[in-house]
Amino acid sequence: MSVLAPLASIGVLALLIVVHELGHFLAARLQGIHVNRFSIGFGPILWKYQGRRTEYALRGIPLGGFVGFPDDDPDSEIPPNDPNLLRNRPILDRAIVISAGVIANLIFAYLVFVMQFSTVGIPEGVYEPGVVVPEVTALDSPAAQAGIRSRDVILAVDGEELGAADAAMRTLMDKIRAHPNETVELKVQRGEQQLDVNVVPQVGEDGVARIGVQLAPNAGYRPPKSFFEIFRRAAEVFQRVLVATVQGFWSLITDFGSMADQVSGPVKIVEKGAQLAASNATDLFFFTAIISINLAIINILPLPALDGGQLVFLLLEGLRGKPVPSRIQENVMQTGLVLLLGLGIFLIVRDTTQLEVVQRLFQ
Repeated sequence: MSVLAPLASIGVLALLIVVHELGHFLAARLQGIHVNRFSIGFGPILWKYQGRRTEYALRGIPLGGFVGFPDDDPDSEIPPNDPNLLRNRPILDRAIVISAGVIANLIFAYLVFVMQFSTVGIPEGVYEPGVVVPEVTALDSPAAQAGIRSRDVILAVDGEELGAADAAMRTLMDKIRAHPNETVELKVQRGEQQLDVNVVPQVGEDGVARIGVQLAPNAGYRPPKSFFEIFRRAAEVFQRVLVATVQGFWSLITDFGSMADQVSGPVKIVEKGAQLAASNATDLFFFTAIISINLAIINILPLPALDGGQLVFLLLEGLRGKPVPSRIQENVMQTGLVLLLGLGIFLIVRDTTQLEVVQRLFQ
């Protein structure tokens, strides 16, 4: 894999963090609210630039970023009763600033789909033989053990050609589900090579046999018929991905025990993005959009240290008629930040140990 592939993936994550924090920053600035810090990452400062009103910085722990306000800065020269301090603004103004990062990520995801359909084309109209494997979901899945890789194209199952049709994916899924714990023969196209692969579907907790891959129709692209079609199709795909992402988070919340292994940290996300960049750079569009949507949904969750947690405090303030004591807010947010950083570090360590290059070192 070229070194450019992981760099492209890291660049996507950095861009999405910038988009999120820029949403907060612009929502505050456009309302005339004072902003004194704009940081990408947490912890020690690696680089900074002091602007006329704001310090811009890159920090050592790449697990997000933040926009800082002078409200509680003891070194700030702004009077505590200044109407343009964030804490002195009405609840609606503060809610706009807090939610702007989520809104920015959602708008950006939609614009990525618009860009994809404008430059690559509309993903429909012409089907090519087989079914595409966008991703192998786990290193220990039946597909991974059989040697199937991301971007492989499955052409046939048990000697039956899948053909060039929308129904090809359904045919393959039905064959896999009909043969739990039995060997299924697949013909796979990988670049210019055709391979015969034997895989044994495993039955999950829901009783359905799977091989541990994502599947997608092997559809070609056609030029858009009009600008209107680009925006309409982008909206349709954006809506489908957003709904699927919300449903995925709901499944994680309601069935955490069986879904926990599917939670990925920055290392795993970079790995998946690098695989897409190495195999088909156009897939980075979809990768960028879906990560942006995931980042938006995560941040709107009502958890401490996230945007959703701050919105909960605003809701309580509106119900009580006065703010929640700052000491309580600070304790909750600091605890949440520690837990968030701890989870991030845990996911980085876990995902790093699961990288193929790392596992080879211990074989």
